[in-house]
Formats: sequence, C-alpha cells, structure tokens
Amino acid sequence: MIRYGKRFAFFSICILLPVSLFLNISTESTETARADLSREEAIELGAFPVTVPTMRWGYAIDTLVVEEFEVQNGQVLGTLLNEEGMSFPAIEQLVANSKDIFDVRHFRVGKPYALLSRDTALGADYLVYEPNVYEYVVFHLKNDLQVERIERPVELRERVATGIIESSLWNCMIAQNLSIETAAKMEDALQWSVDFHHLQRGDRFKLIFDEKFIEGERVGAGEVKAALYENGDNRHYAVHFDDAENPGYYDEEGRPMNKGFLKSPVKYSRISSRYNLNRFHPILKRRRPHYGTDYAAPRGTPILAVGNGVVTKASRTRGNGNFVKIKHDKVYDTQYLHMQRFAKGIAPGAQVKQGQVIGYVGSTGLATGPHVCFRFWKNGKQVDHLREKFPPPVPLPETSLPAFREVRDALFARMDALPFAELPADAVEENMATEEVL
Repeated sequence: MIRYGKRFAFFSICILLPVSLFLNISTESTETARADLSREEAIELGAFPVTVPTMRWGYAIDTLVVEEFEVQNGQVLGTLLNEEGMSFPAIEQLVANSKDIFDVRHFRVGKPYALLSRDTALGADYLVYEPNVYEYVVFHLKNDLQVERIERPVELRERVATGIIESSLWNCMIAQNLSIETAAKMEDALQWSVDFHHLQRGDRFKLIFDEKFIEGERVGAGEVKAALYENGDNRHYAVHFDDAENPGYYDEEGRPMNKGFLKSPVKYSRISSRYNLNRFHPILKRRRPHYGTDYAAPRGTPILAVGNGVVTKASRTRGNGNFVKIKHDKVYDTQYLHMQRFAKGIAPGAQVKQGQVIGYVGSTGLATGPHVCFRFWKNGKQVDHLREKFPPPVPLPETSLPAFREVRDALFARMDALPFAELPADAVEENMATEEVL
C-alpha cells in the first residue's frame, strides 16, 4: 500500500506540474490579451464618439424630416391630411380612433403642429398637435392610425419673492420678474382678507411659491405655499396646508382663509363707484341711492360667484340689464348687474360654487361702460359688503394643529429672513391713483 501511495504521488506531480505551468502561462496570456483589447476599445471609442440624439415629442428628430406650422384660419384636420396625400377613408378611421382622446374639432387657429416624415416622398408618418404647453397629441398617419395624447412632465421649482408697492401691484410684479399668473395666485391665497382693488403706496408682500417648468422653460406659476401682505399696521398671512379633509389656505392661527365670501366678483378690476345713498346717477342726471359697488373691467371679463349658493334669478330688466341673483343662506344674497351674457348653465335653481364663473362683464341696462354692479343683501336689506364683518371661520381640528404649526413655523422663518425688494425708481409712475388695479 505504501509503494502504491508513493507511486500515485509521484504520478500526480508529473501530471499536475505541466498543467499548472500551462494555466499560469494561459492566465498571463489572457491578461495580456485583455489589456490589448482594452487599448483597442479605448482607441475605437475615442475615434467614434457616441452622438446623443435630439429628442422631441418622444422621437429622435435627427432621423426624421420635421416641418413645423401653425393652424391657419379655416384649416381643419381632415383637409390638411388630405392635402398631404391621406385618403378620406383613412382620415375617417383616424378621427374614429381619436374619440375619447382628442376632439379634432378643437383644432384651433394659431396653435402649432408638426409633420414628421421618414421619407417625404412617401408622405408624413406622424402629425403632432400642441393644444397647450402641457401636452401634445400624436396622430399616427400610417399602419394602425393610432392617436395618443401625451402629458409633458412638469418640474416644480420653489421660488421666493418680495416687493413694495410704489404705484401698482402690476408694476411691482414686473419689476421682480413675476407673472400676472403669480399675482393671481397671491390674490387667490389672500382674497378673503386683502382688498386688492384698493392698494396703497408702501404696501409690502412676501411670497414662497412654486413655478412650473417644462424642458427647462418656465411655463406658469404653481401653488403659493406662504404669503404675507402688509398694509399699514395690518399683517395678513396665508399658509397652504394639506389637511386630510380640508386642504387649502389658513391664517397664522390655523383658521381657514375662506371666510365665506370673496372680496370681489371680478379679478383685475377697479372700483369705479362705491355704495352711496346720495349718488348722482350719470345717466338719469339726478341723485338716487346706489346700493351696490361698481367694478370696472374689460368687456367679457369673467364674473365670479362670491360664495356657494343657488341661483334665484337670471333675467333682464331695463335698468339692471342682464343680471344674476344668488341666495347663499338664510341671511345673505348677492346680485350681479349689467352682464354681457350669462355663463353656460346659469339659470334659476342652478347650484353654484364660490369662484365659479356665472357671467361676463358688459354694459347692458343703464350703464355708461363695461362694469359689474355688485349688490349684497343681509337679512333682506342691501348693505355695503366692504364694511361687513363676517363671523370667523371654524379653525383646524386640534389633532391637525401640531402638523400645521410645524409647516407654518418653517415657512414663516424663511419669510422673516427675506428682505423687501423695492421697485426701481425709474419704474415708478408719477401719477398715483387712489384705487389701484393689477
């Protein structure tokens, strides 16, 4: 047994030693080959750099012929596609496929569209229509004639802004590179506590808000997260809080900013005449009580319901012109006079929500120009709504207050650290108006 073991050991050494030497040599050769290959790959990659394609509408447009147009007056999708060589049966099928995706009757003048072709001699492969900056519609003009409506991804970027009113809120916003939409968002947050139709020189504001971006371009204003507006010794705060049951704007104590009624039924307007029991009527040329507040605005401006309620009248008289009256509860009613026309669905019995469009500014009835005469009833008597003090709203429930205070304190600390940015001197208007407009 021992001799057999020695022979086996000797035999194993004789066999394994060459194998081991061969493996070592093979490993070294492999590593050398890999190094050579890596050098060759480096040379190849350097010699032929990768070109990143230009992507638009989900396609690599470097590989396509792209022709861009705007919809012309009288142009409709069917005739446009027929002029591109598409048959009427195919157009009918494409329109049928677009049902519940995009109504081809909404092909609007001035809106951009593009034709994408792999080979122009064979006609366009796709038509891309852009109804707005947030989405686009792709019509597949060959094969299955599919129609897709695609939303562009929106990026939210937080921004802060401050300002001091020197002449008007609009001038101040422009000086801070803020849009009219941002002004509207601020008004939405503070509309129950600030009268934006009677701003004063020296009023100040601070904002923390989001802006919307698509493909690196700013496309609109997002939500106002916190706002502060100071006029005189009054400080008005608004904080957006996503309470599970009642998300919306709250004041610094956690009370809803929505105090029941909007300050005004029209945005971007000015008060042209106030509630006055001894007013000289510009048409009748005699003194008679004016029980409403007139808001002058361009013809066609939307008129908003100042609170939830039921339409009791949507009619026309010689003096009032087209008007709507709304009952809000057992105490309050409102009326909107001199409308150009009523909004769709506005008729006696219709339920309306606060901020809903109920009509459009006009000058029907006894009116010298486009405006809405806004009248406010309390217990059946017409009163000056600008002098009314409404009951305080119900605050957040106790269980939500700790989370609210955490959000509030973080936002207020950031706003406190913001200095007010004044309007440049050359942007100040010489003639100051007592009643400011956007």
